[in-house]
Amino acid sequence: MTGSWIRRFGALAVVAALSAPAAAATQLTGAGSSFDYPFFSKAFYIYSAKNADVTVNYQSIGSGAGIQQFTAKTVDFGASDVPMSAAELARTGQPVLQIPVTLGGAAIAYNLPGVTTTVRLTRQAIADIYLGKILKWNDPQIAKLNHGVNLPDMPIVVVHRSDGSGTSYIFTDFLSHVSPEWKSKVGTGKSVSWPAPSAVGAKGNEGVAGQVRSTPGSIGYVELAYVVENKMPAATIQNRAGKWVACSESTVAAAAATKPEVSPTNFSIVDAPAADSYPISGYSWVMLYKKPADAARAKLLYNVFSWLVGPQGQSNARSVDYVPLPGNVQAAAQATLKQMQR
Repeated sequence: MTGSWIRRFGALAVVAALSAPAAAATQLTGAGSSFDYPFFSKAFYIYSAKNADVTVNYQSIGSGAGIQQFTAKTVDFGASDVPMSAAELARTGQPVLQIPVTLGGAAIAYNLPGVTTTVRLTRQAIADIYLGKILKWNDPQIAKLNHGVNLPDMPIVVVHRSDGSGTSYIFTDFLSHVSPEWKSKVGTGKSVSWPAPSAVGAKGNEGVAGQVRSTPGSIGYVELAYVVENKMPAATIQNRAGKWVACSESTVAAAAATKPEVSPTNFSIVDAPAADSYPISGYSWVMLYKKPADAARAKLLYNVFSWLVGPQGQSNARSVDYVPLPGNVQAAAQATLKQMQR
């Protein structure tokens, strides 16, 4: 991590924990998605600064691990870039509420020394790289998309998440949409068997970002906030409509606009048809128990997340390179949260 990253995100959680009087504060705990960490760090810090009765300690450990801790009831809430499945919900033993909390995109970051022009990749080229069918950066399939760019005769190192990851779910969902071969051979999931012979795993979005930054010739899918903060180059992708788009707040918002209604069972916005949509976009979700055993903690959780998914909480999204939830999605999330009230 860079110093600026710590100043911008990591220090916020520390300040949040110290800003409220220790004797008065209740600490809520959560774990899961690294995709969410920059947004959560800023938003929870701001909330705790205004509400000295509560602090929020969030552990960025990956969606899969977060769901495990939530199911084991060692944390108050979990976070994942893909909602819990019916089988996962059954293992909790009690009703669970799942609400969208933010919108983001997975940028295709790369490390190509000496290449200063932004690399272009089609949806099929990305799939073929991750399938291990394109092995070098100067492969004709990539070269024809990047006329005039001196692509190196360098092996492609494919970087992926090594932990159970909602970001991986969004990325593999995208690959399954654009490549029948990927869908049949690998599929969609938080953890999959990565077929490229050069595949290297790293933990968390921060781990993938670090691996790409330190490995010449590498490519990896990384949540936009991490790419921006680390000043990493990311590919321009040809979307479903045939337009070349970068991962940005506006192109992620365009993807979300194609699906006005989202739910825990109907949530995918990858490979959306809109002209300006970024094809590897997705919502991230928080899991809460509908009726926590501790009524006082339940009230605090309701207050925190009702604020987070509302206009005040969502107003912090753009400052850390996320997209605020659309107004109708905010309203639906708040309506779901009201089920916690006793």
